[in-house]
Order: sequence, then C-alpha cells, then structure tokens
Amino acid sequence: MATSNKNNKQAIVVGIYGIQGCGKTYLLNQLKQSLGHDHFSFYDGSTMIAELVPGGISAFLKLSEEEKLPYRHKAISTIGQQSSSSGKVAIVTGHLMFWPEGEVTGKVVCTQSDWDTYTHILYLDSPAEDIAQRRSDDKERHRPAMSADHLRKWQEEEKTELRKFCYQHGILFSIWAQHSELLDKVSTLLHDFRHHDEEHNLSLAKRKMDEIVALGQGKVETMLVMDADRTLAAQDSGALFWKMVSDSRQSMDDESPLKTLFNSPLGYSYTAFRQAALLYGEVGDEQEFDALCERVALATTMHSEFVTLLSTARQEHVGMVVVTCGLRRVWEKVLERTGLSETVKVIGGGRISEGFVVTPAVKAAIVSRLREIHHLYVWAFGDSPLDLPMLRKADQAIVIVIGEEDRSKTMDAELLKAIDNDGLSARQALLPRNVSPRLDATRLPVVRLTNLKFVAPMLLPMRSQQLTYCQHMHPLRVLHATHRNASKLLMTPMRDAMVSGPVLQDVHRRVGWYLATEFLTELIGMESYLTTHVLGHSTAGFRLRNERQTSIVALMRGGEPMALGVNDAFPLAMFIHAKNPTDIQLHHLLERRTIILVDSVVNSGKSVVEFVQYIRGLDATIRIVVVAGVVQADSVDGGSIAQILERDENFSLVALRLSDTKFTGKGTTDTGNRLFNTTQLD
Repeated sequence: MATSNKNNKQAIVVGIYGIQGCGKTYLLNQLKQSLGHDHFSFYDGSTMIAELVPGGISAFLKLSEEEKLPYRHKAISTIGQQSSSSGKVAIVTGHLMFWPEGEVTGKVVCTQSDWDTYTHILYLDSPAEDIAQRRSDDKERHRPAMSADHLRKWQEEEKTELRKFCYQHGILFSIWAQHSELLDKVSTLLHDFRHHDEEHNLSLAKRKMDEIVALGQGKVETMLVMDADRTLAAQDSGALFWKMVSDSRQSMDDESPLKTLFNSPLGYSYTAFRQAALLYGEVGDEQEFDALCERVALATTMHSEFVTLLSTARQEHVGMVVVTCGLRRVWEKVLERTGLSETVKVIGGGRISEGFVVTPAVKAAIVSRLREIHHLYVWAFGDSPLDLPMLRKADQAIVIVIGEEDRSKTMDAELLKAIDNDGLSARQALLPRNVSPRLDATRLPVVRLTNLKFVAPMLLPMRSQQLTYCQHMHPLRVLHATHRNASKLLMTPMRDAMVSGPVLQDVHRRVGWYLATEFLTELIGMESYLTTHVLGHSTAGFRLRNERQTSIVALMRGGEPMALGVNDAFPLAMFIHAKNPTDIQLHHLLERRTIILVDSVVNSGKSVVEFVQYIRGLDATIRIVVVAGVVQADSVDGGSIAQILERDENFSLVALRLSDTKFTGKGTTDTGNRLFNTTQLD
C-alpha cells in the first residue's frame, strides 16, 4: 500500500482494535477460518508480547510502564518483519489505551513502532451495553465490572484519538459496528487491502476509461472530460453528503469529516482518497448510502450552460465523461435527472466497493491516455487545484469560475504558477456570467460555454465533415436530421405528389413529434418528476424542461399540423395560432421560458425574421426555437436567419431537412395547398 510515509514494498499489517470485551479475539478466530493462511497470518497482540517476555503475560503485567515499552516495540516490529518476509497480510488484535473506571483519562499503550508498522486499523465498535454484559459474564478472564456509560466514553475517546493518529501516520482507519454480515464484509475488505495500491488503483481507473471509449465503437474523435463538484454545479456533493449525515445524527461537529481528512498530513494523496472511501463505508448499509446519494443529487443543480453544452454535444464523434474525486452515484443521479445519463458517463469514487478512487493524478493519467493511447482530442473542464494536472494534459483547458463564496480560495495562486512556470494554456468560463473572473483576461481569456465560436470546434468532426454546411451552420443552435434514415422515411410522403389532405397532415404531425422528441429535448433539456408506475409505486418520469412555461406557435396555415405534433410531445405547453406576428400577445409570453415557432417550410426566412423581431420587442431574453420540415440552406448560411443566429444566442432552429434547392411552391406544389386540399384556389 502506498501511503504518505511508507514505500510500496512495506508489509501490510492490519490492526483490529477496540476496547476490552468488544469481540476482537472472536473476530480474529472467525477470520482465520474464513481467510485461511495462504495469504494471511494472524496474531493476538497480547500473546505476542507474552512470547517475548520471560515469564509470559503475568510477568509482563508486573513490569513498570517504562519496562513494558521495549517489549511492546519488539512485538509489533517482529510482526512487521515476519509479514515482510512471508509476503502475507498480518492481522493483529491490539489496544490503544486502558481506562479503569474512576480515572480521569485513559493510558495510551500504543508505541511509535505501532504507527510505523500498521498500514490499516479496523476499529470494532460494539454496543457498550453488550460489552458491559460480556465483561461481566466472562469466566476465563478476570475483568473488573464497568458501567456502559464509562465504556461508551472510552470507545469515543479511542475512536477520536485513533483517527487522529492514523491520519498523522498514513494509516487507513475504519470503524465497524457489530452486525450479522460483519465477517463477510471485513473479509472482503482485507482481500482488498492485500492487493490494492496506487498502481493497481490507476490500472482500474484506466480500464474504466477504456470501456467508456469502447462504447463509441471507434467513432469518437473528441472527448469532453469534466470535473463535477463546483464545476458542473456550484454545489460540493461531498460537503452536502456529510451535512445531511450530520443533520441526521444531530452532530454538534461543524467540520465535515472530509475537510478534517484533507486538512490532515494526508492532504490529497492516494491514501487520503482511500480513507475517504472508508469514511463513506461507515455510513449505513448500501440502501442507506444510496438514499443519501439520491438526496444529495436532488439538492444539486447543474449549471444551465453545461446542460445546454452537453445536450448539444450529443454527436457521434463526441464522447463525454465526468471524472470526479467525489461520489459517482450522486453524479449519475444528477445526470439522469437532466436527461444526460445515456451520453455522459461518470468515473468517480464512493465506498471501497467502487474498486478504485479518483485522485488528481488519476485525472491527469486518464486525459493522457485519451490523447496518447486512444488518439482523441480532449477538452478538460475543472475548477480547483486538484484539476490542474488534468487541465495541463488536455488539448483545450477550461477553468470554471463560480461565485467567490464557493470557489477554491487557493486556485488563483496555483493557476498563476501553472501558467507562468508549467506552461498551462487555459481559458475561463464564468458561471453565472456576472461572477468576478480569476486573474485577468490576458492570462486567462474569458469564454462562454454556449457561445457558437467556442462550441463549434468541438462539435465538428476532425476526420469527416458530417455537418453538410460546415462552420457557418451554427451547429450549437441549428439541429437537423438531413442525412438520417428517419428523415428519409418521413420526407418521402411529404414529397409524394399523390399524398395530400388529412394523410399529409398526419405525416406533418408525425414530423413535429419526431423533431420535438429527437432535437428539442436536446436543445432545451429535460426534467424529471414523480409519476405512478403500472405496478402501483412511484417512479421517475421525464418531460421537457419548463414544459408548462413553453408556448407552441403554429404559423398559419402550413405550420398547424406540425405544431400539433410538437404539442403531442409536450402536452403541457400553451398552443397558439398566429397568421401574423401581432397575433402573439404579451400575455402569451408572460412567465414563459421558451416559445416554439412551427412552420412547414422556411424559404428565405423573411416571415420567421418578422416573428422573431416582433417577439424580441415584447421579450428580449425568452428562448425562441423555430421548428420546420424543410429549411433552405441559404437562409441559415449567410441569409436573414443567419444574421439572427449570429447576434441572438437565445435563438435556435430545428429542421427535418436542410435543402440546397431554391424553390417556392405554388398551386399544386404549395405545401399549404396540399395540406388542406386547396390547390384549385391558387
């Protein structure tokens, strides 16, 4: 095991601690039967001392404390030497202190050799009432009777002091309560201790990253790698988790266990993150832990800019992964709530059962592997000094800057050093836009995550031009299905001269539903809500984000069937008919987040521009999305709509097909006439 003051080749020595009568010897004997002797050796600390002292344990007890000390040193040192020689994990029962009832403090009996030898300590935290009864009933050992209150005080003192000593000396420490699965869980943990070191940890993290890359089936060219806490959201999920634990336990301790840990001599080392995993393991069973992660996820809100970015980055050639030192389960749940979990994967920590921990070095190694082994172009996003190794390894480094009260207080100095001394080239994104930047715009230029000029390069494939109309098409806010098979199927009856009237209306309605579900959900995002499962229990359902604050406008008359299809997908939205821009009234926009303008065909874009300009006169910031079946390419590639796209970041366009053909229908070829069988009137 790698620790802050031990080398990787040191013997693994695990102490089983707890006050007298807690069941250490019983657990040790169970472990002998469960684990066997091939890879483990077992020692009772008192027995080891008895073997070293002439006259055995009775003679040892008669010695003064000063005379006992060398034997204590020699006992644990001998165990360490034997473990190193055999290559086996040594499991040792030991004592921190003895504390007779009535004395003000206990007497610590651990030595410096203990701290130099132990690599792990497991503390057996049995109920004080059970220990009191066990001591009273023990016929083999004479132990003075003690009250449960004193035993409990003794336990609390030992747990506090042991944790402090272990943090100071690079020893992993974990508290275990008595329960029916204790033997199985401790056995599993000891197997983990036997083979887990920093090298093994890194190999598991790399393997996980390789599995995620493989999901892209060789099509991924660009990878977005993001930190989570205080990057994707302003909140710190670890701090939230321990605040909820503290509240549930009615704890008076104001400092988070994680803060205490990372402020200790362990810092942000591999050992520190392994210790954090053990801390999470002390919080209830798997069900309780998962429930807490769910509560933390519900209290965590992703920045809207990231939701937009990750929604629009769902391209075949773009992979997205969150690499967090925090809780994997929390961030998977957060992404699920935002409808991003299918495309954004998570590599993160949690309990020991996760298999590995994520450290700053792991983050950097993952980015290096993506570039050097998988030959991907990597964009990295982070907010703190822990992310700097990762940012330095990336092709594009983006520092996320949140409000001053929440951001890292040491990042400015570390950033300056990384830029001036380590050659870091990075930019910064302010979330929200009104927060103060870090350093200055020269050293760290400011970008906006939703700005076209920033996003377009990551959305354009490097080896193939899948977007027909290249950079000028504003890929962040122009989404279309031109080359998809779904578009070919839906477009066929729309072009068929024999299809008209209600049949054609039905086709347009299906197109509206398809564009809404396929593209508008990406562009606008999703939100979860509780619904009733067919089996009777509550389950998560999903709908368009702010669906009740959305208005769907059918541009009459050709846009009505398609608009009804959009409404089929978003039934909570307001539906409006508009022949002219003035048909949209101010009350149609009040308390609205999004207005969706739907038309069957957009030629020059003149009518769309008129509607947009009119709406902007009523509301300068509302999101406007145009949905159409066919859009002439020139209108969004240098035409009138392109001008709006260039200056209005809250305007987007969704189309089934972009067409190079410059043709305006008339009579039997006019879409409106075909939809309503009025070809003879034109």
